[in-house]
Amino acid sequence: MYRARTKDIEVEVEPYYLEEQSDPEDGRYVWGYRIVIANHSDTTVQLIHRYWHITDENGLVDEVEGPGVVGEQPRLEPGDTYEYSSGCPLDTPSGIMFGHYQMQTDDGRTFIVDIPAFSLDSPGLLRILN
Repeated sequence: MYRARTKDIEVEVEPYYLEEQSDPEDGRYVWGYRIVIANHSDTTVQLIHRYWHITDENGLVDEVEGPGVVGEQPRLEPGDTYEYSSGCPLDTPSGIMFGHYQMQTDDGRTFIVDIPAFSLDSPGLLRILN
């Protein structure tokens, strides 16, 4: 589990390998990830934009951005949580992701909320530490 907290908005990420969608012999590795966003502030916020920075084990970077998440722009009242799941394919057996959400308050102020960096590792991947 990975966590980050920005301006009383907490983002929790749980990645998992999707073996049934992966085909290592064909160079296809797929992960899912579950995200929970919790509003610990006293202000209602809306998630209006997302940005992802995805790096595979060869250093190849893919940047993804767009409105909302999974087709939604959720509003979170104080104390609310919002949960969604999505996925990420890679051509390598490991990688790393991080990013941010752009949030907006009811009075139109926007701010950035960090999504913590999290690793995407295939099961049984041999790790060599330097």
